[in-house]
Amino acid sequence: MATLADSFLKLVSIMDDLREKCPWDKKQTMATLRPLSIEETYELADAITDNDFAGVKEELGDVLVHILFYSKIGAEQGQFTLQEVIEGVSNKLITRHPHIYGDVTVQDEEDVKRNWEKIKLQDTSKKSVLQGVPKALPAVVKATRIQEKAKQVGFEWDNKEDVWAKVNEEMNELQEAVSANDAEHIEEEFGDVLFSLINYARFLKVDAEGALEKTNKKFISRFQQMETIAAEQGKALHGMTLDEMDALWNKVKQLNNHHS
Repeated sequence: MATLADSFLKLVSIMDDLREKCPWDKKQTMATLRPLSIEETYELADAITDNDFAGVKEELGDVLVHILFYSKIGAEQGQFTLQEVIEGVSNKLITRHPHIYGDVTVQDEEDVKRNWEKIKLQDTSKKSVLQGVPKALPAVVKATRIQEKAKQVGFEWDNKEDVWAKVNEEMNELQEAVSANDAEHIEEEFGDVLFSLINYARFLKVDAEGALEKTNKKFISRFQQMETIAAEQGKALHGMTLDEMDALWNKVKQLNNHHS
């Protein structure tokens, strides 16, 4: 029976073969792989959200292939090898977990996160605690990560009541901008409202991105039920009045509440 090492080295060997012999694989660069890697990561995220373990297993395999592919290209260009990638992350994990591999004592996960950020700042190539937040992250996720990073150095609100007061303050500023009909200011204040709401979500221990995605899925489900009911009545939504659509929406909501 193959060991984990055997299976891993077999996959590395397959990647070598594909890079050498497959016309598509030969042509790829880090730049052409990048959007595909992002797509694979979203597919993994979808499988996790759906609690689809078969899907998670498959998507993890796809992500692993991309890691090997980047490492192969890095080696071809004389930049780094797969072994250096593995050794690098192993050493980083050991360094950043002194409570496991050293003599540091921690009380809880917050202590671990604080230590992690302090150790990262000791890396002289990183000038800011926010430097590790990827530029390409979706805005809601990025806002959450920025706030979490700032928290690790103590730049944080005292309690959720203060955060909610900030949400209301930003809402009032948005309304002032709307009243003034100042388009640029409206956009800025709308961004501030979202940022403060995401901050409030953190204090409520709610994943803002996950919560919004659940609402997206709920809306899609209800809207498609509206379309189905309308079709059963021989109608289409674009031919109905807003009042008729509202009545359908309320009917769908009642059906869903009844079923739950």
